[in-house]
Amino acid sequence: MTSIPTPHRYFIINKPPNMVSQFVSPDDVGLLGDLGFDFPEGIHAIGRLDGHSEGLLILTTNKRVTNLLFQGEVPHKRTYWVNVGHHVSDETLHKLRTGIGIQIKGGIEYVTAPCEVEIIPRPAILPPHSSESWEGVPNTWLEITLTEGKFHQIRKMVRTAGHRCKRLIRTSIEDLELGDLVAGGVKEIEENEFFRLLKIDNWK
Repeated sequence: MTSIPTPHRYFIINKPPNMVSQFVSPDDVGLLGDLGFDFPEGIHAIGRLDGHSEGLLILTTNKRVTNLLFQGEVPHKRTYWVNVGHHVSDETLHKLRTGIGIQIKGGIEYVTAPCEVEIIPRPAILPPHSSESWEGVPNTWLEITLTEGKFHQIRKMVRTAGHRCKRLIRTSIEDLELGDLVAGGVKEIEENEFFRLLKIDNWK
């Protein structure tokens, strides 16, 4: 007798800092299982955030999503709020927008693709974080939208531009947005809506 496939499930979480995008690790780190949510069997993260970064992380039982989202012909936009030390000049904004050299795997020098970068007020929705408290040192909030995701790309971009990344929050992937989901919060999304928001048509 042929078994009926279990429907895939799709979630977003607001990953807090000091947590890796994994359920298992040999290291003594915060894990996705620490969120205390009853995720289904076979769940995994898509498009990981490093342990210090925060924000939108996709979890799903559908193994095709990684290829559809990050390895397809059409690049998908990802937007981040980025807090950096000191004031950011117009010249630096231009460098970040038009392409800046970073070092990638193998020690190769890579020039990033053009992206969208704007200075923004501190997002009121964000709870305070100790990384922002540098006494006497000014800081700037940026909104960066890009379509590529090299390892630690944004952190390397702002470092090359002469600024330290103090806080990094992913807020959206295409039209799939974090919204007002609190840190550590989990939200399940219906399958058709999930792919509509990600602007993926060839998922069936």
